Amino acid sequence: MTSFVVPAHDEQRLLGGTLTAIALAMQGLREPFEIVVADDASTDQTAAIAREHGATVVSVDCRQIAGARNAGATAATGAMLFFVDADTTVTAAVVQAAIAAMRGGAVGGGCAFRFDGRLPAYGRVLAAVAVPFYRAVGLASGCFLFCTRDAFRAAGGWDETLFAAEELAMTQALRRQGRFVILRESVVTSGRKLRAHSGRELLGTLARLAVSGRGSVRRRDGLDVWYGERRPDPDDR
Repeated sequence: MTSFVVPAHDEQRLLGGTLTAIALAMQGLREPFEIVVADDASTDQTAAIAREHGATVVSVDCRQIAGARNAGATAATGAMLFFVDADTTVTAAVVQAAIAAMRGGAVGGGCAFRFDGRLPAYGRVLAAVAVPFYRAVGLASGCFLFCTRDAFRAAGGWDETLFAAEELAMTQALRRQGRFVILRESVVTSGRKLRAHSGRELLGTLARLAVSGRGSVRRRDGLDVWYGERRPDPDDR
């Protein structure tokens, strides 16, 4: 069994496309799979949409991405785990490559990524820097990470003391368990944060976190980009 864990908070607009893409990616493999949506305190139709697409829904109320992912993984039954954000679209190529990597001995990994839609100038620069940087340092992005269940358990799961940068901690924890790979195949994730927030806001937040260190991501305060009220995506207008 291959399990896809999708954390979601008020994702009724994009969740259906994410779940459809997962199902299409698995069609050609002819292998059993499941989708577990960890619905974290949603106030919209997120849970209903997940069920309409045949997903198992786990209700949590922690408003924390690490906690939601762990809850989904606990409910999942697969020997291989895929963590896919609710605003991210996978392809058959990336899923097949990830499964092949794990069957070839890798404990887990990530892949390249790109943002959808129109991006502001600062967003294009950020994307041009972030994608090769993640590959160069062997870091999985938060929107798509895969691992074996054994490695996940040995790593201790997602670090629930962190409200951001949890993908960095998870990458490091999995690397201690064995071979961690970054695939050349890519996923597409939403660029809505880049469109809805100014460069000053988003880059300022990233700079502050870089200067303040790990302590600044151990609380939700100051992380409005991820935990504040979601702003409308200008591309939806």
